[in-house]
Amino acid sequence: MKTINLETHLHQKIFDEDAYFPQCHASTLVRLENDILMCAWFAGTHEKHDDTAIWYSVFKDLRWSPPKVACDTLGIPCWNPVLFSPDQQKVLLYFKSGKTIPGWKTCFSTYDVTCDTWSPIKELVQCDIGGRGPVKNKPIKLSDKTVLAPASIETKDSWEAFVDLSTDDGFTWGPFIHVPLDRSKLTGKGIIQPSCWESQPGHVHMLLRSTEGCLFRSDSTDFGMTWCEAYPTPMANNNSGIDLTMLSDGTLLLLCNPLAENWGKRNLLTLFSSRDNGHTWMEEMIIEKDEQNK
Repeated sequence: MKTINLETHLHQKIFDEDAYFPQCHASTLVRLENDILMCAWFAGTHEKHDDTAIWYSVFKDLRWSPPKVACDTLGIPCWNPVLFSPDQQKVLLYFKSGKTIPGWKTCFSTYDVTCDTWSPIKELVQCDIGGRGPVKNKPIKLSDKTVLAPASIETKDSWEAFVDLSTDDGFTWGPFIHVPLDRSKLTGKGIIQPSCWESQPGHVHMLLRSTEGCLFRSDSTDFGMTWCEAYPTPMANNNSGIDLTMLSDGTLLLLCNPLAENWGKRNLLTLFSSRDNGHTWMEEMIIEKDEQNK
């Protein structure tokens, strides 16, 4: 049984396949004033290739602009862009740069809406290795105006999640806060790429991608300063990325591949909703189903 009424008002491709690059991955969206949308992704020959850069397009007047490069760390692969606007006016773009995932640095740039240009690339946290700040999913602005970035770090042997907190709308970040995890209960590397929401003032929650065939969850009651031990949920996860947002009435929308297998196929993309703070989920819509790659 569905809990909300959803309709597809417009279905468009941002660009034709193979028109600009052989492969693209990890798209991110942000909504600005006057119903303007911006989308960014990384693209190039393939993931990890030195020619990958961060591309973007703007949706205005019911059409997407031709894609252009937003940021490029020449000769070093770019990964996992995250668009964030604290006020639907300013736009920050975070992304990772590095030859390997454990060697990531987080970079950022700001967008000039009037000139359609990006500022020079800067390191988010000087001398950081591994990647501070948002790793794939957007930061959220809490009720006390703090910006919370869902983050994680991947090494050869383990995956760990943490959050970063900012008091200046995401330009600088304080010390990171670890999400506890009992590794003795795991069969794989762990948890990464959280997606967060605040259910009431100070009560912040996250769902996480995992190697365990399901989504994990952790909760905070002090504006993200401390977190409970991450625990498994009934929602299946194939060890692929998720995204989540909360509507104005408190309804949660979760986009994921609900297949219970570590490194499982990604051929089913489904939108779920929850009206009980993420404890139970109802399927709302199958966004995409690839019958050829079951």
